[in-house]
Amino acid sequence: MARKEFVRLIEDNMTTMDRLMDRVKSRMIRDVAYTRAQISVLVRLYVGGRALLKDIAYREFTTTPNLCATFKILESRGLVLREVDDKDRRNTWYSVTAAGADVAKKMITDFENIIGEVFSGLSRENEDKLIAAMTTINGVLKNMEVA
Repeated sequence: MARKEFVRLIEDNMTTMDRLMDRVKSRMIRDVAYTRAQISVLVRLYVGGRALLKDIAYREFTTTPNLCATFKILESRGLVLREVDDKDRRNTWYSVTAAGADVAKKMITDFENIIGEVFSGLSRENEDKLIAAMTTINGVLKNMEVA
C-alpha cells in the first residue's frame, strides 16, 4: 500500500512541478528571442559543459534530428560551437561560446528572479518546510544515483 501512495505522490509532484515550470518558463520567454528548447539546451550546456548530441537529445526528451534544428539556430547566432569527434566522426560535440555563456547566465538570473516572484507570497514557515522537504528529496535521489 505504501508503494502505491509513493507512486501517486511522485505523479502528483511531477504534475505540480510541470505546471509551476510552465508558469516560470512562459514568463521567461516573453521577453527573449529564444524558444523554450533553445533556452533549455543552452542553459544545460552552460551548466553541464561540453556534451554529445545524442546525450543532449536524451536529456531533452527529443530526437537528434529535432535537436539539430535547434542547434543550427544557436550555432548561427554564435551561441554554441559544434565539433565533430576526430576519433569517431559519427559523434558531434556541442559547447557554449562566450556569447552563449552570457545568454545562459542571463537566463539563469531571470529564472531565479521569476522563482522569487512566484514564491514571494509564501510564508517563512512554509518556505522552511518546502526547503526541508526538497533537501530531503534531493538527498534521497542523489543516494539512488550512487547505488
